[in-house]
Amino acid sequence: MPRIAAALLCLLAAVSAQAEIYRWTDASGSIHFSDTPPNMTGHSAITVREPVTVPLSVNIRQSEKVRQSRKSIERMLQPKKEQRFAKAAQERQQKASQCETYRAQLDRIQVQLRAGYGNDQGNRLRQKRRKVSQLYSNHCVLD
Repeated sequence: MPRIAAALLCLLAAVSAQAEIYRWTDASGSIHFSDTPPNMTGHSAITVREPVTVPLSVNIRQSEKVRQSRKSIERMLQPKKEQRFAKAAQERQQKASQCETYRAQLDRIQVQLRAGYGNDQGNRLRQKRRKVSQLYSNHCVLD
C-alpha cells in the first residue's frame, strides 16, 4: 500500500511539473513570469523544454576524450628535449646570477653597516638588508 501511494504522489508531481508558464510586461515595462495567467490581456504562454540529461558513463567517456586531446596538444606544443634542457640550463644560470647579485648586495650593506652610520642611515641600511635577505632566501635558499 505505501508503494502505491508513493507512486501516485510521484505521478501527481510529474503532472504538476508540466504546468504552463505565462509571460507579460506591465505598464512600467517590467517583464513578469508566472504559472497562473494574469487578469490582463497581452500575456503569452511559454513552452519550457525538458532538460537534457546525459548518463554519467557517457559524461565520463567524453571527459576522458577531452583529457586525452589536451595531453596530445600539450605534447605537440612542448619543445624538443634539447630545447627544454637548454632552457632549463639558461634558467639555472639566470637564477645563479641573481643569487650572486643578492649576495653582493648583502656584502656591501654589511660593509656599510660596519663602517658606522648615524641612527637614520643605519636603520635604512638594516631595512634594506632585511629586504634583500628575504629576496635571497625566497629565490635562492627556499626555491
